[in-house]
Amino acid sequence: MSKSHGKLFFYTLFFALIALSFHWVIPRPVDAASRAPAHSRNGMVATSQVDATRAGVEMLAAGGNAIDAAVASAFAVGVTQPFSSGIGGGAFILIRLADGKVVAIDGRETAPGGADRDMYVRPGVAEDASAYGALAVGTPGMVAGLALALERHGTMTLAEVMAPAIRLARDGFAISPYHVDMMAWKRPRLEGRFPETLRIHYPPAGVALEPGWRLVQTDLARTLEQIAEHGPRTFYEGKIAGAIAARVQEGGGLVTIEDLSTYTPKVREAVRGTYRGYDIYSFPPPSSGGIALIESLNILEGIDLASYGAGSSASIHRIVEAMKFAFADRAAHLGDADFVEVPVARLTDKDYAAEMRARINPPWWQRAPWRWGGGERALTLEGPGLPQNDSGTAHGTINTLYGSGITVPGTGIVLNNEMDDFAKAPYEPNSYGLIDTLGRNAVAPYKRPLSSMTPTIVAKDGRTVFVTGSPGGPRIISTVLLTIINTIDYGMDVQQAVSAPRVHHQWVPDKLRVEAAVPADVIDALRARGHNVEVSDWDWSVAEAIAIDPETGWHTGGSDPRSQGLALGP
Repeated sequence: MSKSHGKLFFYTLFFALIALSFHWVIPRPVDAASRAPAHSRNGMVATSQVDATRAGVEMLAAGGNAIDAAVASAFAVGVTQPFSSGIGGGAFILIRLADGKVVAIDGRETAPGGADRDMYVRPGVAEDASAYGALAVGTPGMVAGLALALERHGTMTLAEVMAPAIRLARDGFAISPYHVDMMAWKRPRLEGRFPETLRIHYPPAGVALEPGWRLVQTDLARTLEQIAEHGPRTFYEGKIAGAIAARVQEGGGLVTIEDLSTYTPKVREAVRGTYRGYDIYSFPPPSSGGIALIESLNILEGIDLASYGAGSSASIHRIVEAMKFAFADRAAHLGDADFVEVPVARLTDKDYAAEMRARINPPWWQRAPWRWGGGERALTLEGPGLPQNDSGTAHGTINTLYGSGITVPGTGIVLNNEMDDFAKAPYEPNSYGLIDTLGRNAVAPYKRPLSSMTPTIVAKDGRTVFVTGSPGGPRIISTVLLTIINTIDYGMDVQQAVSAPRVHHQWVPDKLRVEAAVPADVIDALRARGHNVEVSDWDWSVAEAIAIDPETGWHTGGSDPRSQGLALGP
């Protein structure tokens, strides 16, 4: 999403909403040639939901800047995709100013003040307590994060940018086939346990769950109206905060009014790298995405991917090996940098990447004897590239579908289950299969859980040329990586880049997951290299991307066909 008004360039196609960081996608055919990119001279909005895109375009058409449009789209997508987004979650916002400075606004959820490292492993605590119910809820940060971005860099009032979201909640909107798929998939986990969420978000008895059913969220509309009229502190103090705290504590959770009233978004310095002459800016810890992305790109920069061809087994093999190194380092070294020391400079260093690259397809004399004649072989990594140094000084979206499952009565707010993004214990996987080997992502009071969200801005010669982002848990990182490679290395347009088949490897488990659209001969060739290939029966992540021609100013937008999204200019 972008529009220049002499002051700034702002990225948030997806807002890097933490609320969107986990997002199951039901299988759908994907054809990179199925649609053309959207074009506009006057900015572009790309989100995962058509009404949210139109909310942003409405702001641009009214003379607002990119921040105004971004905040409007974020609040709107929280209404129209309540299964994965909303004000009960959090947000990452990446901004590039006209002078080239990149600002990262961290509206990530935090652990409640009463949280502690062992809260999920004590006797008697339910096995799914970090993912479902009140104990899974972290202190929401989305409202504060978006309001801060608007206050510092927007031109419109909070009431103006929230108007589309309020309208969509009050008057309702027709749900799409994609929305129906999400609801049907999640319904069995909600029934019998979360009646308020079912009452609001599902048709009443006797009414079919099908596309076109109109979802009206009257309670949420009133809540949004109060925030729009009285400001963001209304969410964190007074009746709304009291209702959130009461519902959480009633269910045995920890969020208190004090946790809400003391919540503060943080402004951080973006992580930066370069790739084939392009500047890459992405989000710093507590996101793991930016570091993992830049480490992967650094490894791949010394490999001529274009010569192997897009989608070939040779290309995929090399990309996947880079992913393994990045995710192994993620597991050992990343966490909330306010609590643990994160070796950002070393992990994003070109020389370090060269060391890792040298381990991919080494010459025969550097291999074990039983692999001398094997050609290219998949690596089996035992650990991260950097030593696992334990001497660091100690001083998180609504997450999975419908978050914790809880909707706060009288408010329409679906609460996150972001506490599941912490590590319960070393080497114990969370809902995404991600592990923490050294406890750097352990629960602590007011700590922010590690996220995979990877909002990214690409610049060349001092001018922004490409922005992208995605939901999808750990697959966010691989999706953003592939989208950038598809564009820079393989010359795809933005629509082709977000539509192309995807692959993913996160080190643990040692599986190369591929979408069903990856050709059978490519899969066979990857298995011949020793990859443990698992063909997914569902497609994943929902990438959005915008390219900007620095010479003409034309914007082209691509919206992932795996979802219900839209790229549109004013």
